Amino acid sequence: MVDSQYYLPNDIGISALDCREAFRLLSPKEQMYAHYLSRASWYGGLIVLIQTSPESANIYVLLQKMFCGQAPQQLEAVATAAGLSAEEYQAFLVYAAGLYANMGNYKSFGDTKFIPNLPKEKFKALVWETLAFKQSPGDMETLWGYCCELLYSLEDKQKQLGLGEKGISAYFSGNCCLEDAEFAQKFLDSKNLSAYNTRLFKTEIDGKRCYEVRLASAEKDCAVEGKSDVCCGKYEFEDSVFSVKRGDYAFLMEKACQNLEKAKDYAANENQKRMLEEYIRSFTCGSVEAHKEGSRYWIKDKGPIVESYIGFIESYRDPFGSRGEFEGFVAVVNKAMSARFAQLVSSAEVLLPELPWPPAFEKDRFLKPDFTSLDVLTFAGSGIPAGINIPNYDDIRQTEGFKNVSLGNVLAVAYATQKDKLTFLEENDKDLYIKWKGPSFEVQVGLHELLGHGSGKLFVQDDKGKYNFDQTAVRNPETGELILSWYKGSETWDSKFSTIASSYEECRAECVGLYLCLNKQVLSIFGHEGEDAEEVVYVNWLNMVRAGLLGLEFYTPESKSWRQAHMQARFVILRVLLEAGEGLVGLRECTGADGQPDVVVTLDRSKIYTVGKSAIQRFLCKLQVHKSTADVEGGRALYEGHSAVTADGTHNFLHLRETVLLRKEARKMFVQANTYIKGDSVELVEYEGSAAGLIQSFVERFPDDAEEVEAQLLQMTCWC
Repeated sequence: MVDSQYYLPNDIGISALDCREAFRLLSPKEQMYAHYLSRASWYGGLIVLIQTSPESANIYVLLQKMFCGQAPQQLEAVATAAGLSAEEYQAFLVYAAGLYANMGNYKSFGDTKFIPNLPKEKFKALVWETLAFKQSPGDMETLWGYCCELLYSLEDKQKQLGLGEKGISAYFSGNCCLEDAEFAQKFLDSKNLSAYNTRLFKTEIDGKRCYEVRLASAEKDCAVEGKSDVCCGKYEFEDSVFSVKRGDYAFLMEKACQNLEKAKDYAANENQKRMLEEYIRSFTCGSVEAHKEGSRYWIKDKGPIVESYIGFIESYRDPFGSRGEFEGFVAVVNKAMSARFAQLVSSAEVLLPELPWPPAFEKDRFLKPDFTSLDVLTFAGSGIPAGINIPNYDDIRQTEGFKNVSLGNVLAVAYATQKDKLTFLEENDKDLYIKWKGPSFEVQVGLHELLGHGSGKLFVQDDKGKYNFDQTAVRNPETGELILSWYKGSETWDSKFSTIASSYEECRAECVGLYLCLNKQVLSIFGHEGEDAEEVVYVNWLNMVRAGLLGLEFYTPESKSWRQAHMQARFVILRVLLEAGEGLVGLRECTGADGQPDVVVTLDRSKIYTVGKSAIQRFLCKLQVHKSTADVEGGRALYEGHSAVTADGTHNFLHLRETVLLRKEARKMFVQANTYIKGDSVELVEYEGSAAGLIQSFVERFPDDAEEVEAQLLQMTCWC
């Protein structure tokens, strides 16, 4: 039996990403701008197939040919004739939808492989019965031969992404290991070349190691006159030879450039035009420096109606952490939501003194975080996040800034769930939760980002011995004594608190959200008054407690480690509220209707403003005091103590973890719209939130050149 984690369940959540109203409100010029940026993103997004695994592009082309010949509804009768049951055909559709949504056959969240949940011979029988096969049997049989083994293979190395024997990576040839990645990085550093837009291929000639560094670019020649800072050519380096070449993904990079060039005609201002010019230069000749320059203009483009970003951005899936996965997004600013955030920021001077630490522990001046709410029109890549903080170039972030965005229409559906799939809540809480989860999460996100991460002071003594606080007067509110520690010289929050810094800070921000959501002024800013406001508070707190329980999925007992900062933070908060006692929070183990172990979370709403508020008040103050005073020992003891997942005590959390794993829900997939030029206007076409809808959206995504795109994908080298 194959472990179920390598299948996508037939009932996986699939939701349409709603952007009709946001798109309708754009002017004709803005719609054209959004359309061409979307086209550039979709073409570029296909690069992820090549970046993910050797077989991903072949599987994609196989599926495209099957569905272009017959839509999912038409193919159903063919499947029945081929001997597939209804469940097996649904499993086939879900697999196809998963491949499109992840742009490959490895999950974008977790990097594990997924395979079709139907027998291999049934999949083959379906292929052989399709119209595509009957029209081109030779081509389809060849395609099947390319990918049929890897389609189903779950050998240890192929179960997950990784480098060398640890997994699959299409950023490197299959004979590369960690030592090769480190050596190549050393070479790239010597040439002042970024790895962001590269792949690495190793061969051996006459006993000498030879490496090819291929840059993503539309141009394939070594020199692009006047356009590039990149030094292509062959170099002797230590005991090896390196060749730097352009032209990786050339066809797709050229398609992206063509559409960015068209978008320029509809740019709203000079910053957008210069931004696009630099992106085009980057994608033409493979220059990361040009992309950085484009990012500088992007940062200067304040408050655009249509927001976008495109390129080789996140390096999560490179096992070495240096090469960026391609992504491109186009979104429309949600003015109503952004206005609420702006109002919240303007209320900061009134709200910050409400936080439970003395004035001396608050910043001398409130630093306004950059925050915009967007509705996504297009997000091409391996998955869609709920929020983004970019660019990732540290030299730009440190001196010139960045943008922080929340993707509103993603949030609206990403965490929604059907009542019968809603786990770990009492029946009478489920309807409330479903109704108020969205509004309460908006409040929590606003408080977390704007007043959580934006609050609190660090006590510092600089290199010259100057203090940013009065060391003769500032006292620790926990002990009443003068503070005894602070940050010195070049010490920072991250360098001092290191491994717990990220989760600790997320926990502090989440606590600020819980604490300040009790403030009626805050609730009023978000449009909640009276009984509705009380429901928002209750569901926000209930959601946090439930999230703490769900967080156990991201704990690894073998290494006693947490794999996700936010989920660890929420588990810590659950522990704090459980320890508050007085019946505020309960975890009741029971047997579910299916006869399997279950657990029910309870929250006494009458005690939120008393027992709950006091518990968060005390804990939040401790978190801030340890942070402000650089008290690593005290902070680590506090945080790691509450992070412990043990079998002893009032609750057996290791046992509860097994129940959470038993009932975990698969990550949702999103169906996105397409845009088309019709005369002088742009038409938006949306699809139903189902596997069939997701498949159809990809079938119709490249109406003018689908066959050429597929042929080019099959020719692109994947060195594994």
